Amino acid sequence: MEAVLLSAVEPVTPGFLGELLELPAERVEAICDELAAAYDSEGHGFVLARVAGGYRFQTHPDMAPFVERFALEGVSSRLSSAALETLAIIAYRQPVSRAQIAALRGVNVDGVVRMLAGRGYIEPVGHAEGAGAPLLYATTSLFLEKLGIDSLAALPPVGDLLPGADEMAAMEESLRGEGPH
Repeated sequence: MEAVLLSAVEPVTPGFLGELLELPAERVEAICDELAAAYDSEGHGFVLARVAGGYRFQTHPDMAPFVERFALEGVSSRLSSAALETLAIIAYRQPVSRAQIAALRGVNVDGVVRMLAGRGYIEPVGHAEGAGAPLLYATTSLFLEKLGIDSLAALPPVGDLLPGADEMAAMEESLRGEGPH
């Protein structure tokens, strides 16, 4: 099991691991849970994570600063703030049309949506009812994989990402130039 997971590029589902190893998926999940606990207790720089419906090895979250420096050295293919905003809207509101995204962002999002689809983070999942039947977009398993989460349920609640009432009042004051007296 470890050899298969180590050589896998994408998360491997318990069902597929079970087929390979001729074990029931439930047994595969139990073994993966045992392995994950063992790696965690031994303090390795990696973890066996449940991601996008499957399992894969990935670096330990505590190692993120080191891995980011290593992986991003000389790389300039990060997502722009416009792309990140659009991706967040899609993740939290899916399925959603380009027009709905544009209404929330206040700008045309055609190019950003094309780029996110081209990178495999979003995909068309159907058509909205009504005039023109616009395409509806949703995130992909690659999106989950890149975030290192198993499902959209693991996304933080939107309320946790927004500033509280006090912070909003302070921002409004600073925008008006009132500042603290």
